[in-house]
Amino acid sequence: MMSFKLSVKNIRKSIKDYAIYFLTLILGVAIFYVFNALENQNVMEGITQSRYQMMHLLVDLLGMVSVVVALILGFLICYANNFLIRRRKKEFGIYMMLGMGKGSISRILFGETVLIGLLSLAVGLVTGVFASQFMSILVAKLFEADMTSYTFSVSVTALKRTIFNFGIMYGIVFVFNVFSISRYKLIDLFQARQKGEKQAMKNTGLAVAVFLLAVAMLGYAYYVVGYKTETLTEQKAGLMIAFGCTSTFMIFWSLSGFLLKLLRSFKKLYHRNLNAFILRQFSSNVNTAVFSMTVISLLLFVTICAFCSGMSMNNSLKKSLKEATPVDLYMEKTMDLPEGYDAGLIENSHKSVVEMLEDFGFSEECLLPGYVEISVYANQDITYRTTLGGYFEEASARFPMLQWESAESIIGVSDYNKLASLYGTRTYDLAEDEYVVVCSFDNMAAIRNYSLAGGTQLVIGDSILKPKYAECMPGYLEMGATNTNTGFFLVPDEVIAEESGKTLFRERNLLAGNYAVSTEEEKRALDEVLMAVTKEKAAQYFRADGITKITYYESATGLAAIVTFAVLYLGIVFLISGAALLALKALSESTDSKEGYEILRKVGADEKMLHRALFWQIGLFFLLPLLLAMIHSYFGMRFVAYAGMLFDKSDMLSGVGVTALILLFVYGGYFLATYNGSKRIIDEK
Repeated sequence: MMSFKLSVKNIRKSIKDYAIYFLTLILGVAIFYVFNALENQNVMEGITQSRYQMMHLLVDLLGMVSVVVALILGFLICYANNFLIRRRKKEFGIYMMLGMGKGSISRILFGETVLIGLLSLAVGLVTGVFASQFMSILVAKLFEADMTSYTFSVSVTALKRTIFNFGIMYGIVFVFNVFSISRYKLIDLFQARQKGEKQAMKNTGLAVAVFLLAVAMLGYAYYVVGYKTETLTEQKAGLMIAFGCTSTFMIFWSLSGFLLKLLRSFKKLYHRNLNAFILRQFSSNVNTAVFSMTVISLLLFVTICAFCSGMSMNNSLKKSLKEATPVDLYMEKTMDLPEGYDAGLIENSHKSVVEMLEDFGFSEECLLPGYVEISVYANQDITYRTTLGGYFEEASARFPMLQWESAESIIGVSDYNKLASLYGTRTYDLAEDEYVVVCSFDNMAAIRNYSLAGGTQLVIGDSILKPKYAECMPGYLEMGATNTNTGFFLVPDEVIAEESGKTLFRERNLLAGNYAVSTEEEKRALDEVLMAVTKEKAAQYFRADGITKITYYESATGLAAIVTFAVLYLGIVFLISGAALLALKALSESTDSKEGYEILRKVGADEKMLHRALFWQIGLFFLLPLLLAMIHSYFGMRFVAYAGMLFDKSDMLSGVGVTALILLFVYGGYFLATYNGSKRIIDEK
């Protein structure tokens, strides 16, 4: 009973000092509940089947992400408890002087842990339940659900999952606390304020050498990731990640070894006002938080990249929907299989797409007049390798992972113009000895442009063709693939007519058109029938596939929702964790440096000067890991822009703007809360 009373009293006494800790726990619980309650949103009851499947995919993904989130929050709680215990070593020493055993102290800590956990869990769950109702609005908007079916709801599954994970985390914390107390000796507890954290003195020359090595490693990683992305392999990418993490630690470790000496060389700055005190405190903070600042900087880096890339992808997907779905239906099938395949497959491979649809029971009358069906040809001797001519060696060295032996796609210009007219894209005219390369994937276009600029000829049978343009031109074939078209060749119709069945074989046929119905419900009904029968009978035609405007639109919006939620979930947790770790460390340092501020008061420093000194001390401490994270993020986003294929500059800028606002609100909010808490600590008499 006495242990319980002491636990309650201690919590009341420390609630103000560690308000940031409690706030972080509450936010962690609330966020964990909100994102795990998505599967029970009742507004999802009226959505279509495809969106329902996307929603379940999102829920499964968030379930896996929640494991990572639980580990992060568990680390945060253990890290915070370490500072809480270190802060109270003298208090524990007094308990032991009064005859209290380590077991009794452990029971006090257990009581505090349980009370803090229950309080945080209760407030966090209540906050999460109400916040999840607002999340229903976002869910309904992204999945186009009917909000008229909305009712206030509580997810029992999310409650159980949150309580279970929180219980495990706090069980680990309790074991950690007991272990920590068991290691302490009475003399160590009373000397805690004098000893503080160990500040190992580093050799200045070694520190400078390590710093220069870290900068060199980072520079190499930045160059490869940001400017030589095409040379990355899976193993090399892993090595660059290892370089980034290791060099980040090395930078903070080395800075703590020579930072103060470097700053002292700027005498005017160093001796102005209380700058000497500020810089000494800042250097001491960095010296005792090397690993922490490394973790925080990497968390911020991941957060910035996740927010920027996620928001950019979301915006890009939404913008491309109209362009990517110009018609209601796109179908394709393999054509003209050679001998050696099943006789039935060979027979079906000679049928057109329209004939295949007739076999499916999908009448041609379901399509509006004006639909287009064209043939795509290939020649196994005309590959990516051969069409680059003398530029292959240079291109293969830059892009070693491409399949250079793949056959190129070749289309008659008149056929392509029919499809382009239906899509509303650019058409082309060709002389009898010209060809055009159409490519909408910038990275591949950059390779092809080497060959086109050099005038590389295309030989098809007896025809020798030259490029009409010195660069790739815009366009596409497959609906929904505007950003992944790696290139195809437009050639004169006469070449197709002369070489078809000789040097060229029909690789596939494409059909694009609009339904002969007008309402969304009628189009959706045709979609469901067509996609179901295609899935059932596609194997009879070796390879047949299709996509519709409605299914592509729903898939794209579903993907946008998955990206948005996953980014928000991880990004917010990473950001809160990083900011909270810094805040707890800064509060602990403010407590340790309280005597220093008292000495400054005695030598004549007024409160305004002290508060300004504290502001800059904490501000620099928050700013350093953020600056390094921002530098990491610049090159990280260059890699994302290269690999993502969905971003343009306007999309990237909008993502950066939103990320900056989130950082300002959350990270800046933690900084201000830390400054106010520290100011209260140093002002206490």
